[in-house]
Amino acid sequence: MGSIRVGSPAFGDHDEIPGRYTQTGENVSPPLEWSGLPDSATELVLICEDPDAPGGSPFLHWLVTGIDPGSAGVSEGQPPPGGREWPNGFGDAGWAGPQPPAGDPAHRYVFHLYALGQPIQLPDAPTAYDVHQHVDNAAVASGSTVGMFQR
Repeated sequence: MGSIRVGSPAFGDHDEIPGRYTQTGENVSPPLEWSGLPDSATELVLICEDPDAPGGSPFLHWLVTGIDPGSAGVSEGQPPPGGREWPNGFGDAGWAGPQPPAGDPAHRYVFHLYALGQPIQLPDAPTAYDVHQHVDNAAVASGSTVGMFQR
């Protein structure tokens, strides 16, 4: 599988996510940039999840499918080009910023970008687990970056 470079001009890999992008701030989705997409990609899928969430299952913060494979990123507060935003773990479509339990150690917020060779079909209200089950077989390349946040 190929490798995609993913990052954010707002925070470095494994650095703290600025408060603006969290639920204690303005809850605006962060800007992201990517490169190194394979020519065989027919669509991109972006998922942001918190693997440190209570309950033992990653919490879904953002899921976007159908992203234009000719794109190079997404602007702050905007959905990715051509993308469909799905319900997050709170049940609302679009971005849901970090809000870990107060007093927890810093949580990791993993932004995964997948280049797919064919479109995927997801259930009506997919979980992070559902997404991984579907994209792992269809991905021709992937990449990620991680932001940290603690309250």
